[in-house]
Amino acid sequence: MLGSTMEPVTHMLTGACLARAGFNRRARYATLAMTLAAEAPDLDVLYQFGGPLRAFQHHRGWTHSLLGLPLEAAVVVCAVALFHFGSERWKRRPGARQKRHLHDEKAPLRWFELWLISLLALLSHIFLDWTNNYGVRPFAPFNPHWYEGSFVFIFEPVIFALLVAGLVLPWLFSLTDSEVGVRSKPFRGRGFAIVALVGVVAVWGYRWVQHDKAEEIARTTEYQDRAPILKMTLSAYPINPYRWYAVVETPAYFQTGVVDTRTGEMESTPQDLFWKPQTTLATLAAKRSWLGHIYLDWSQYPLVVDEGPAALDGPDAALHKVTFRDLRFMFDNVIYNGRQTPVLTGTAYVNANNQVVRTEIDHHVQKGSE
Repeated sequence: MLGSTMEPVTHMLTGACLARAGFNRRARYATLAMTLAAEAPDLDVLYQFGGPLRAFQHHRGWTHSLLGLPLEAAVVVCAVALFHFGSERWKRRPGARQKRHLHDEKAPLRWFELWLISLLALLSHIFLDWTNNYGVRPFAPFNPHWYEGSFVFIFEPVIFALLVAGLVLPWLFSLTDSEVGVRSKPFRGRGFAIVALVGVVAVWGYRWVQHDKAEEIARTTEYQDRAPILKMTLSAYPINPYRWYAVVETPAYFQTGVVDTRTGEMESTPQDLFWKPQTTLATLAAKRSWLGHIYLDWSQYPLVVDEGPAALDGPDAALHKVTFRDLRFMFDNVIYNGRQTPVLTGTAYVNANNQVVRTEIDHHVQKGSE
């Protein structure tokens, strides 16, 4: 789902850097295991086979919870074990060249330690997902509350570049050393990986500070009719740590805008004001549907709008189209145009008997029911 999750390469790069920072000295296959584990929670994408609504329901579900991590770590270790025993069998085949690599004599084969460091990589996935504005439910099912840091965009080029540099630079220096005849050292690249990870933490820290400044600016801004603020959220733009998208809720409306922490101002236009929509029989029916329950459980700033009559092919001639949108994602950025085509939009079609006959997520139709 576009706009809903941190892209997978950053997760895998984080796992690889964690391994290269020293865990590859503890157990053989640490880099492989931590790279796989750092992306493993996103296996919830398999729920797509049940349709877009089921995928939306289970996105960042049990695979992103603390309760599910031990099982996921075990699955990762099993996958590594299959690779290990398969490669060992391949080496012992008749006529195989017995080529001993330097890494074969480095770290011992410790399956329990491999499981533990896989847990660490899995935790890094949950933490990275928490830093953006979609949210995670780490304590589900006991506590289904969504938590989000909202201080990093779903793809942050600065963090991506730091992680890539931490892994690529040691390889480039090894090429130079081989040309001058320097013997390769075991576990090289640890320093670069540590510097990369420290750099990522520094980016997080600086963005956290700017996020607090942006929140203070939005909180002290005067809004239409001097309306009191019920709650607010700030979402990050990529690259620029001084630019933030604000959503402010008041009793009668939502105000959105762009906060610049360098100028100390919040800019908005008349199009950034969203009056809370009227409740209709169609919106009531849509909210009680499978889509409505899932969407309103997740959405922090929902806009549920009765768009009026809609024409669809089929036996239902009189239908009302009801849309579900979350204002946190209705802003333009380098990945998607959130104002013109809002991502993570749910749609329910309600007939004259106030029954939901069709549901969609981002124009993908859900077939069947829960």
